[in-house]
Order: sequence, then structure tokens, then C-alpha cells
Amino acid sequence: MTSQLDEKTLPSDVAKAEAELKIVLDEAARRQDLTEDAIHARLWALGAALGDACWLKGHSAGVRRKAPAEGRIRLDLSLVEILQLGGLANFGFQHMMPNIRLIDARRFADKEDAIEASRAVSRLEAALPKQYRPDLLDHACVREGLINDWWRPRAIA
Repeated sequence: MTSQLDEKTLPSDVAKAEAELKIVLDEAARRQDLTEDAIHARLWALGAALGDACWLKGHSAGVRRKAPAEGRIRLDLSLVEILQLGGLANFGFQHMMPNIRLIDARRFADKEDAIEASRAVSRLEAALPKQYRPDLLDHACVREGLINDWWRPRAIA
């Protein structure tokens, strides 16, 4: 069992179940009237404790494997969010170049497209460590204001 768990000592609940099984097996060897049910019950308890210990070991290994490397941030984004952020990043990069002569400017198709991009930017900002994070509510409100000003319903004259 220790080789299954890659540990030198068994977890306490596994060791306890193993000790109880040994006691029942020793009694069974001395007494003929002991039923197999007592042995089976102790085997079930040992199997359950060992299964829990193995699951916990595997689960913690999986959590460690999925965790980002030291100093890195892992972020789950949908395909739409990645596309929105990629387009925004490229557009922003182009506008940072001196003497930009941008002809094919990327524009939002409609209000929903702009809202999706704003949400993707908000998720990206929220993933930043607190010491570098901007005021999330302020940024989201500014973006929402820009969107609402642009796609404001027109008054009928």
C-alpha cells in the first residue's frame, strides 16, 4: 500500500483500517466460529480508506499540474473572448506605431460585439494581481458609457 501511495507511512485512516483487519484475521485464526462477514467488513473499510487516500493523492497532483508556474497567471477564455482580445490588441498595437496610416480599421459590428469585447477585457483585467490591477468598476463603466453613447437609440423627429 505504501508503494501505491508513494509514501513511507500510511495515512492514519488507512493504517487504522489495516490494524483492524489484522485483529480480525488473528481472531479468525484462533476461533472457528468467526464468520466471514467480519473479515469482509474490514476488507471493505480498508479498501475504502485506501481508495480515498489514492484519490486525494491523484487530485492534489492534478491541481498542482494545472496550477500556473511561479509568477505566471492562467486564464480560461472562450474562443470569442480570445478573438476579441486579439483584435483589440492588434488594433492597439497599430495605433501605438508612429505615423499610423490605418486604412482597414477594425470596428465593432454592433453593440453586442462591443459588449463581448468589453467583457473579455474585464476578465483580463480581473486576472491581474491586485497590486497591478486597475479600478475594474471604473474601467467597465467607462467602456459601457462609450458603448451606450455610440449605440444610443435615435430620437424620432
